[in-house]
Amino acid sequence: MAASAGHGITGGGSARDRGARFATYAAFAIQGLCFASLVTQVPKIQKTHDLSDATLSLVLLMVPLIAGVGSVLSGFLFARLGSGPVLRISQPAVCLTVVLIGLTGDNDLALYVAVALFGLFVGGVDASMNAQAVAVERRYGVSLITGFYAVWSVAGILGGLWSSLANKVDLSLLTGFAIAAAAGVAASLATGHRLYDKAEEAAGQPAPADLRAAGRSVPWRPILIVGTAMAVFYLADAAISNYGAKYLEDELSSSDWVGPLGYVAYQVAMVVSRAVADFGVRRSGPVPVVRAGAAVGLLGMIGVVAAPNAYVAIPAFAVAGLGLSVIAPVSYTAAGRVDPTGLGIAVARVNVFNYVGFVLGAAVVGAISPISSENGLRLAFVVPTVLVLVIFATARGFDPKPVRGARDDTPVAERPVV
Repeated sequence: MAASAGHGITGGGSARDRGARFATYAAFAIQGLCFASLVTQVPKIQKTHDLSDATLSLVLLMVPLIAGVGSVLSGFLFARLGSGPVLRISQPAVCLTVVLIGLTGDNDLALYVAVALFGLFVGGVDASMNAQAVAVERRYGVSLITGFYAVWSVAGILGGLWSSLANKVDLSLLTGFAIAAAAGVAASLATGHRLYDKAEEAAGQPAPADLRAAGRSVPWRPILIVGTAMAVFYLADAAISNYGAKYLEDELSSSDWVGPLGYVAYQVAMVVSRAVADFGVRRSGPVPVVRAGAAVGLLGMIGVVAAPNAYVAIPAFAVAGLGLSVIAPVSYTAAGRVDPTGLGIAVARVNVFNYVGFVLGAAVVGAISPISSENGLRLAFVVPTVLVLVIFATARGFDPKPVRGARDDTPVAERPVV
């Protein structure tokens, strides 16, 4: 249906909407670039600070735990300010905290503080950029959100390649981080003013009497359904991202230069999937797309568990990414349908499950892998593989009935997008 039908808002494709869409693409790109620039340098950070594996695991777990807090806080701020101002502040802050991590040298306490700040602002960015993406999608009236995630994945690949180049030419952590962060801050400042403001996000929505009423008007049940699927996806994603290279090198006896290729294949497949998934949602709706994604993802995860060598495992990682990559973006669209405020409160709540899955993924794999010295990681990958079945069970929840007061802007019908 057209986004403007009966809602008193500008139709999708106006100059204003194109500007907001471009700014949201930029936000996803900045986040993908800075996040990848940081996480691909984890081994170098560990070496610089002489961290044990156990201490490093705790440092990495700080990020999703504190990011969850940042996402919840953002939900409260959305009701007062809208998601645009939150994104305009938190995104440059993320870039600057990456630089702070590079500035910590070998001071462990400073590292913990910088990582905590990074996590806090990452939670704000994740929630607010997804809220903006849902708002853009509403204005256009068609599925667009997986395209935003495709941009994130492309930028993430570029961030990883930048880290590789920085290491090749022997740049310091600070220099490498500063160059990536400078690009991110410049892009954020140049495009942030084009994001939707609170009035534009809530156009056509009944204004709640107060902030507490705004929170109460967003139901939890549909959020818990899609949030559960989101957590399963991020559990699998955390297992692949954190332990994929180690699995290839330690258990499948690949060379150290082959180890990272599993993650690269996973991300490249995500770009491909996310670039076309919107067309599937427009034509068939979100439920068939989620089910198909879960089926393909399950096939890929089975391939990872059963792989006899890296030559089988790497394509299996790609297949897993091809299927599972649709889950997160479609979750945010579903959340938008049950948010009568139009301010991204439901999106911020669903976003918390991102970090729940990430924490569980790191904890589950970390706990199971020591059980067997020969096949510990293989056994650990069985857990996310089996849990992908949960996504099938929750698939119908991705097409929730809009709550009273929410706009029924389900982006299914095919129409031109400009």
